[in-house]
Amino acid sequence: MTVKVAVSGALGRMGRRILELAAADPQVEVCGAVESEKNAALYSDLGEALGDERFRGVRLSADAEEVLKDCDVLIEFANSPEAALAHAETAVRLGKKVVVGTTGFDRGQLKRLEKLAEEGAVLFSPNMSLGVNLLFKLVQLATRVLKDRDFDVEIGEIHHRFKKDAPSGTAMRLAEIVAAELGKELEEIAVYGRKGHYERRKDDLGIMTFRGGDVVGEHTVYFFGLGERLELTHRATDRSIFARGALEAAKWIADKKPGRLYNMFDVLGL
Repeated sequence: MTVKVAVSGALGRMGRRILELAAADPQVEVCGAVESEKNAALYSDLGEALGDERFRGVRLSADAEEVLKDCDVLIEFANSPEAALAHAETAVRLGKKVVVGTTGFDRGQLKRLEKLAEEGAVLFSPNMSLGVNLLFKLVQLATRVLKDRDFDVEIGEIHHRFKKDAPSGTAMRLAEIVAAELGKELEEIAVYGRKGHYERRKDDLGIMTFRGGDVVGEHTVYFFGLGERLELTHRATDRSIFARGALEAAKWIADKKPGRLYNMFDVLGL
């Protein structure tokens, strides 16, 4: 089965990677692209925007409804959480499936996404990498095993200087996984950087952010014991890993029904 996908945020770094891989995937057909009004107004179609004849005739528009009418799945990587939610709501209203990779959602926006998933098939992951999603599972297991054995947990993340949200969506998802295994609300225990003169509380969960250069992404979860330390790290060196995961998610969700907010664990069968 060929899955007809539309890409939102098509002219951004991630959108371009998704389109490049989609063009080489026989199971995927690019049927449209969503961009800001400013960007969409500059070009007649996606092929002209990318300077790529393979996408000649593919609709490029700021109107998500216009783009989605002939598509099966929306892959959402808009630069704005509000725009991403608006596009997802349009897609669900039209009976389309949605894969959301946009980051920076607050709690209220995530609740809206969860509610939307009751009406249409929606998958959300702050990181589409297959390796990162395996890291999520490993961190869950490690926290479960070590939580009552006097280990302290800390999270560090590094990204390029241009990244807007901090901490990263991936770091926050890791923190949520740790907090859930500890039986705590994240905001009860999260410490975003440290300054001052005080001793670490037993249940503190430090979340440290570094920004610089062209780092694609690095996440480490530290488990500090007395006399030993376990580190679980994922390093991304090529953004194609996120694009590849998004396409896998789009193919997976194409025949799924609504009911709950899906994630990459579902895609991987974890």
